[in-house]
Amino acid sequence: MANNDQFGFKHDDHHIENDPNFKNLNVNKGVENIEIVNKAAAERFLKRKRKLPSVDTFFEGIRKGDITLLSQAVTLVESSKPEHQKIAQEIIERCLPFTGKSIRLGITGVPGAGKSTLIESLGMHIVKNGGKLAVLAIDPSSERSKGSILGDKTRMEELSGEANAYIRPSPSAGSLGGVARKTRETIILCEAAGFDTIFIETVGVGQSETAVHSMVDFFLLIMLAGAGDELQGIKRGIMEMADAIAINKADGDNQKRASMAKAEYTSALHLFPPTKSGWSPRVETCSALYHEGIANLWDMVKEYVNNTKANSYFDARRKDQSQYWMFESINEQLKANFYTNNEIKPEIDKFKNQVLNDEISSFAAAHKLLELYYKG
Repeated sequence: MANNDQFGFKHDDHHIENDPNFKNLNVNKGVENIEIVNKAAAERFLKRKRKLPSVDTFFEGIRKGDITLLSQAVTLVESSKPEHQKIAQEIIERCLPFTGKSIRLGITGVPGAGKSTLIESLGMHIVKNGGKLAVLAIDPSSERSKGSILGDKTRMEELSGEANAYIRPSPSAGSLGGVARKTRETIILCEAAGFDTIFIETVGVGQSETAVHSMVDFFLLIMLAGAGDELQGIKRGIMEMADAIAINKADGDNQKRASMAKAEYTSALHLFPPTKSGWSPRVETCSALYHEGIANLWDMVKEYVNNTKANSYFDARRKDQSQYWMFESINEQLKANFYTNNEIKPEIDKFKNQVLNDEISSFAAAHKLLELYYKG
């Protein structure tokens, strides 16, 4: 249907350009309300469940070093779904006979110490010398900080691009015990995949260091010189756990301060009682940015491993750690079973309100709840 506009031109209801007065220009009417998505196909896609590979496929792929299957297996380990946990435990059981031959290194450090840069520099040194490295991270606070550890993977660009390096962030939520247990199970999968060096990284200096110390062979504390009182804010327990302290950023004008910090930390370490391993903790300076002192750090780790294997401490500690994690797993599962019990859940809120209203003591409330749980 054609109409005349205010200028007297004839055009259809849609395009004035189609008026005869506009020569050499034609605009098609087009198609209205086109469906850009095939709804039936979309529904079929959403309904279709992706079939997981078999346990045999996972095991064979992991043993061949297939990173995709390794990552999928780690995802199953991290999953809270019972069906995923069942598969994960079967995979771990298959992998166990092929584990235990790596060097497990725990790494922590104060904020700003250049931990990510040092991990990448040390990791590149290992990879360039024929090693295979997996970097795992424990970040129990990530539920609050929304996954800060993911930034480490982007900061380690060079290491991320290496075929013989694997960087895996920790689960983004969960209790420290749960995250640590999953990290320990991930160590097993990585060792079965052929990684001969495992770095366990923690965020900041806090409670997670104890969990890391219980699953590694060597514990490295990264410090920074020239930041005021060198010993201020460092927990005695973390200093006692350290098998070595690396003072990073020992370059340029900071070299003198790093040397002074080395002397202070060395004196502090002498105050601690002798270690069961027979190893005397050392303090080394390095510059991860300029790759200075990195080779010495790794040589020190290898020396520690050789010494502790020679005096049988290495294997004894591994056995103690396995026993420790057996009991930790029992405690975690009992706790989870208690809090997810359908009969207990409503009772918890009831007793919580009674405690808040001073109607019952905290201890009596806990005792009654446990009584109900055992009776059930």
